Amino acid sequence: MSIIKVAKWFGYLIVVLALTVGYFVYQAYNYTVHNVEFDKEKFPSISSEQDLNKLTNDLIGQMTLDEKIDQMYGVTMGEGAATLGINHLIFDRLPHFYVAGNERLNLPRFAFSDGPRGVKSNKERTMGDKKGVTSFPISMSRGASFDTEMESRIYEVIAKEMRASGVNYTGTPTVNLLRHPAWGRAQEVYSEDPWLMGEMGLEATKSLQKHNVMSTVKHFALNSIENSRFVVDVVVDERTLREVYLPHFKKIVQEGNVASIMSSYNKVNGVYAGNNKYLLTDILREEWGFEGFVINDFMYGTHDAVESINAGLNVEMPFQQHYQHDTIKQAIADGEFTETRIDELVFDTLKTQLKYGLAKDPMQYPDSIIATPDSIALTKEAAEKGMVLLKNGNAGAKKVLPFPKASNQTIAVIGRLADVENTGDKGSSGTFEPYVITPYQGIADYNKKLGNKVILDNASDLNASKKLAKNADQVVVVVGYTYVDEGEFLMSSEAANEAARLGKRTGDKAEGGDRENLKLLPEDEALIKALEKTNENLVVVYVGGSGIDMSAWNDQVPAILFSWYSGMEGGNALADILYGDVNPSGKLPFSIAKQASDYPYFTPYTEKITYGYYHGYTLFDKENIEPAYPFGFGLSYTNYDYSNLTIANADLSENDSLNVSVTVTNSGEIAGDEIIQLYIGFANSDVDRPVKLLRDFDRVSLDPGESKVVELEVAAEDMAWYNPDAKAWQVEKMNYEVYVGSSSAKQDLLKSNFNVQ
Repeated sequence: MSIIKVAKWFGYLIVVLALTVGYFVYQAYNYTVHNVEFDKEKFPSISSEQDLNKLTNDLIGQMTLDEKIDQMYGVTMGEGAATLGINHLIFDRLPHFYVAGNERLNLPRFAFSDGPRGVKSNKERTMGDKKGVTSFPISMSRGASFDTEMESRIYEVIAKEMRASGVNYTGTPTVNLLRHPAWGRAQEVYSEDPWLMGEMGLEATKSLQKHNVMSTVKHFALNSIENSRFVVDVVVDERTLREVYLPHFKKIVQEGNVASIMSSYNKVNGVYAGNNKYLLTDILREEWGFEGFVINDFMYGTHDAVESINAGLNVEMPFQQHYQHDTIKQAIADGEFTETRIDELVFDTLKTQLKYGLAKDPMQYPDSIIATPDSIALTKEAAEKGMVLLKNGNAGAKKVLPFPKASNQTIAVIGRLADVENTGDKGSSGTFEPYVITPYQGIADYNKKLGNKVILDNASDLNASKKLAKNADQVVVVVGYTYVDEGEFLMSSEAANEAARLGKRTGDKAEGGDRENLKLLPEDEALIKALEKTNENLVVVYVGGSGIDMSAWNDQVPAILFSWYSGMEGGNALADILYGDVNPSGKLPFSIAKQASDYPYFTPYTEKITYGYYHGYTLFDKENIEPAYPFGFGLSYTNYDYSNLTIANADLSENDSLNVSVTVTNSGEIAGDEIIQLYIGFANSDVDRPVKLLRDFDRVSLDPGESKVVELEVAAEDMAWYNPDAKAWQVEKMNYEVYVGSSSAKQDLLKSNFNVQ
């Protein structure tokens, strides 16, 4: 055959291969959007728990074993891997993930999407003409608001937009504790504190399920390291597990009746969470009474079908890997478990799907409810309420903020992130929104009405930045991180496992992950050092998801504001804070240490780690370590005075509740919101306990000169400790302390005592 003919046939082959690949890429991109709505006319009406149980059992009784197994995974490996891989790697998006279903029995699939800060949906035809969803500030920012009522409203919006996007099952809220600020996915959670975490997560769950979106609380449990998440063995004693890392999960299960639980990747005391019967059955179902279904964290969260099935993992997500038909049938034949066990697991999932799928919806969910003006106003409100003012003027100097609303001013907005659309992690919590207002855009738009000149400087030339700052009337320095620096660790499991084994990074750092240094990036530190003394009207605005080491510049800069990843309206919210249209009211949902060594031991790359009983403010209290900024701390443009701490009932039984009131007065000149915090102290305990624990909080609005009596309540059972010998929670009969004030710092708290008899 001639060279010309060979080349010709080779060309044909290339064309055929290209067309074939193109076809499969197109099919994956244009994946099938399934209808998740039940045809309710084909099912009997459900008016009781007995009706629901009967219907579930009747449907399972009509299924073959193969059909039952079909309820135990998302989609097949081939379909799922191609759809996920092509959409993520080529088109930078995540598809919806579909689960179960049975056409013969009129059971639709249900559709999964993430949603910690908005619907993880980017397939335009699932949203009609809308080109994005409402993108809220990260969960940590909302935790800083201490506003459970607002969190309820936020998740109402997210739930509605999920339903309008064809989603009825979601992987949120995330309630793993912030044990160390370097954790890459800190931004997805609310706090270092179990009580605050539980209160916020509970409201999220209730609002989602109000709109018949099945909520999944995750990751169960002890998932607070990102880079080694697939392999790390977290060693924890029973008290630490029960008192520190599980209470918020328990609250959401028992008070929120959450539909689903996602197990974590990591091991817990040597057993993978997805195989961990102690967690998934003994605690979750037998002790807490959980009636929903359990899924694994995606792809790497299952390891062995037999172990997971016996442990109580109902559904393998997002596609079938270990829950293969042949594997399960062989295990039944070998006596590893019976078909009755399969029935039990399918029952949990199907009953939950029927409960929400056949329930009456409170409203309709057309495309028009996505990214409405009211929703966008709410994301701006959330950004404003979450921003935390840490510093406002050096000792003896005037306050920097709010900036005066004068005309003919020059405002310098400086930093590589000043005009970047930076809403946070792009992993499973990422969103696609119609627009993002950057810090520079928000400040520039605000100053148009004042007739001021706003200059953007990306800080590529420090000498030029320094000159600009010296000559400006106001200086805003924007520093921090992006999805490249922190977030979900998007690298292969093999590479992550090898790094964990070696205890160090291997090759180039992948996108996201844990931070290996608590300091800002060198270019940001250099910028702050260059500008810190150039202008007395300078504020450093931090963008990020967690705590940072500010020791090199904290004392020198005039003002510091934590703005977080603040959502699509973040720049406008920032401007309103800087110019006093909104009085800052956020409080730190974690403690910030003076030096990194004050935190518990943490490493991103490890195969094993021990989680101790103390972290955050409980550690600093116990070790008498003064933090740079305490848990619950945040400044305002006004002043609040606390007085008249009163205990209504100083002698309680273990079945009673403590009722406390305190008078809070706005003694300043402008209106504002204050967050009142109540802590219970355990100085007289016979066992090792924290100095104090947050057990209630409230957010109140006060006009200048106004006083309000704030009432707080704590059930005695919420003062209990877990006795591992008795395997029971016990309320100590002793004298307790109650602290009420504006932060966890001793000097910010009023104190009284009461007894439990």
